[in-house]
Amino acid sequence: MEWFNLLVLLLSFATLLLVGVPISFSLGISTILTIIISVDPMPALTTVAQRMGTGLDSFALLAIPFFILAGQFMNQGGIARRLVDFAKTVVYGLPGSLSFVIIVACMLFGAISGSAVAAAAAVGGFMIPLMVDEGYDRNFSAAINVTSSTTGILIPPSNVLIVYAFASGGASVAALFLAGYLPGILLGICLMVVAGYYSYQKGYPKGDKVSLKEAFIRFLDAIPSILLIVIVIGGIVAGYFTATEASAVAVLYAFLLAVPIYREVKWREIPQVLLETSKTTAIVMFLIAASIAMSWMLSFEQIPQNISASLLALSDSKFVILLLINVILLVVGTFMDVTPAILIFTPIFLPVVTELGVDPVHFGIIIVLNLCVGLCTPPVGTALFVGTGIANTTISKMIKPLMPMYAVMIIWLLIVTFVPEFSLYLPRLFGF
Repeated sequence: MEWFNLLVLLLSFATLLLVGVPISFSLGISTILTIIISVDPMPALTTVAQRMGTGLDSFALLAIPFFILAGQFMNQGGIARRLVDFAKTVVYGLPGSLSFVIIVACMLFGAISGSAVAAAAAVGGFMIPLMVDEGYDRNFSAAINVTSSTTGILIPPSNVLIVYAFASGGASVAALFLAGYLPGILLGICLMVVAGYYSYQKGYPKGDKVSLKEAFIRFLDAIPSILLIVIVIGGIVAGYFTATEASAVAVLYAFLLAVPIYREVKWREIPQVLLETSKTTAIVMFLIAASIAMSWMLSFEQIPQNISASLLALSDSKFVILLLINVILLVVGTFMDVTPAILIFTPIFLPVVTELGVDPVHFGIIIVLNLCVGLCTPPVGTALFVGTGIANTTISKMIKPLMPMYAVMIIWLLIVTFVPEFSLYLPRLFGF
């Protein structure tokens, strides 16, 4: 009976997605339909509404709207331009220096804003026209922008890692934040290798020389923005505040930076910033609530336990199971956004990998890095669609330059999967 209910859930969910129903509504409707068929029509709506409401009653989730608000202030506070100027000084002299600039800027901006889409829009909107004017291929520039923007959801502070901590039922947010640094930074370096080789082959320029004085000015100008990461992560690791409290500190710091210091956001524009934050928060929270309802229904039907038993019956090899889970998640990432995928599949796969001795923090990095690939792949890759819109190109034209970047991302995913020290070295170093 459990497998029949799972089939009903998956078929109804896939059908709703195919006909264009938003993913949050698809999650809720397919959950209600499955409960009606498997349990009782009468309590279906009441049960789903109750699970959605009580599921959001979490202090940890309060960090999400705060980080979204901090990201809004950063997005509109001139941060992208300052980070791009700083990145230019860091990578000067390398062939195709602008391709390195866009990767470094996306890593920094994505980490500060906590959003791959925001990084792709803000940095890409500034950098891609500049790269095209310098003779870079438009589709290559867009591909670099899209793939490098995903590093920001690994490099903390990251809303996605907070969602995973919530879905895992106990993983430390601080440990996850620390665990994301090496995989996120090294992913950016892997993309730089591809960009450097491509730029060398095409003979792209090395960029304008920057005087020592100008480099120092750009560095000073970027320090206040970069300090946000230091303050948030340093405060959490040192024990001065929790991840949720750190998100409120991030809002205060981003506000001071954007309004009275940089003066890029006017006082009259603050209501619009708050409105945009409210819209984004409402979308994210409704998505989380619908995913929680589906997760509860899966748990009620003991579907995670049955899937765990089936996977473990296939093999008792950690290597084989992790490889199989990665393949499943890579497929899932092509049609499902990161947040619902984490909320749905973490309760299913986490019991399997923990039984095999995989650390929950390590698995969190595996699942997030895996879904980073999905952000860059059709048909539902949000970063991909933003990147194509910013670059004024099409997905079909971007496929060729994207392929080596996909390959590098998947190779790095496998390395992180089977070499847990990349994820666990920093958490262990700081005692988590």
